[in-house]
Amino acid sequence: MAILSKITKNQPAKIASVLILLSILQGCAAVTVVAITAGASMATDRRSIGNQIDDQTIQVDAYNRIAKNKALSDNTNLHLTSVNGSVLIIGQAPTTYLKDQAIKIINEVEGVVRVHNQIRIGSITSVTTQTNDIWLTSKVKTALFSDSSVNGKNIKVITENAEVFLMGIVSKKEADAAVNITRNIGGVNKVFKAFEYI
Repeated sequence: MAILSKITKNQPAKIASVLILLSILQGCAAVTVVAITAGASMATDRRSIGNQIDDQTIQVDAYNRIAKNKALSDNTNLHLTSVNGSVLIIGQAPTTYLKDQAIKIINEVEGVVRVHNQIRIGSITSVTTQTNDIWLTSKVKTALFSDSSVNGKNIKVITENAEVFLMGIVSKKEADAAVNITRNIGGVNKVFKAFEYI
């Protein structure tokens, strides 16, 4: 990733422009929308573009390794997010052994600096619970974007079984505000911080 580390702050717009041009030449409108969204997101993210790509690589690698482990792929419900090499893993595993296997696999992924282990021992959540989690995530994101005390674009919201996990690169003041906003949303049982502070 040595080349990626040389990308400057002004280049997300250039990258988006190149992606848009390529998509127009290929006649694919969907790629244009993705390019615009990706460019805008990259431009406002507090991580470098290199680190954003590294985090995506960590997530893909970790998911692939978990999928290749039949015991994990058949018996667990695991989700992970990476921010600056700090990985949050949530979900359910039926045994401590499988939970430990998942953590071991993630720790072996290149680029992982820290693992926030939030896997719960228990049965996989129902479709109803998972649907409710998606709804809660959207409510929290909307609340964060609507509040002037935080920059919602810098905070990732992950919800599992009505527990909300907040990640991102924020100031201590932003973190406290984000937690306060989130804990006051109906349906949220617990709020966990996995922030990196600036």
